[in-house]
Amino acid sequence: MSENMVMSARNLASGYDGRIIIPDMTMTIPAGKISVLIGANGCGKSTLLKAFCRLNRVYAGTITLGDRDIRDYGPKEYARSVGMLPQSPAVPEGISVRELVTRGRFPYRQPLKGLAAADYQAVDRAIAVMGIEAIADRNVDELSGGQRQRVWIALSLAQETDILFLDEPTTFLDISYQIEILELLVRLNRENRTTIVMVLHDINLAARYADYLFAMKQGQLIREEKPADIIDEALIREVYGMESRIITDPVYGTPNVIPVGNPSLLRE
Repeated sequence: MSENMVMSARNLASGYDGRIIIPDMTMTIPAGKISVLIGANGCGKSTLLKAFCRLNRVYAGTITLGDRDIRDYGPKEYARSVGMLPQSPAVPEGISVRELVTRGRFPYRQPLKGLAAADYQAVDRAIAVMGIEAIADRNVDELSGGQRQRVWIALSLAQETDILFLDEPTTFLDISYQIEILELLVRLNRENRTTIVMVLHDINLAARYADYLFAMKQGQLIREEKPADIIDEALIREVYGMESRIITDPVYGTPNVIPVGNPSLLRE
């Protein structure tokens, strides 16, 4: 795959177990950028991510990578192009950090052959980029949540794809770990030009770290644009059913959403 190939959906209908969650979606992922899907729980964000990664069925329409339908790629060929970090991935019992990261090289392995020198080099690079050399020989199930997330991202890096999808990569992490993970992903994008697509629930972190936002509601794409051009009170009302005020982040200069509930409840 050539660097920064464009990935698009056209009139996509997708879902699972016979249910159509995304009825008709047309969108293009900005190549070489960080995109974030935002929207209320159950709006179809994870379903859309899984459709792009061939984990959910395409009932109608197409998803293309470059000029080819993604269904035309072989499994290993596609895995060399597109990687995904799902929510709360299961950790194999008793596996070490290095062993888990090594699994990212599966798309490159030849039948009946072991790892090549290039595979070991890719694993070492991924471990170094994520700063987990000191824990490389520890069992993954001994690690904290933040450390585990670093390991899973290292596995994705070892896969050496040009496009990386992440489904809620900061869920269940303390705020310091959330910032750490997002800054690592920004560095990956800036240094390697990796196209990154994430689902994030924190709209303020999404506005801070995304180059581009896709706002969804009930399986539909409502708006898409740069954070400063999309986040306003009308969008928050439409997507989340909530009143808000939008201010400018005093440090980053990005939009910052202040939810408006019932202030009188907090007054004496």
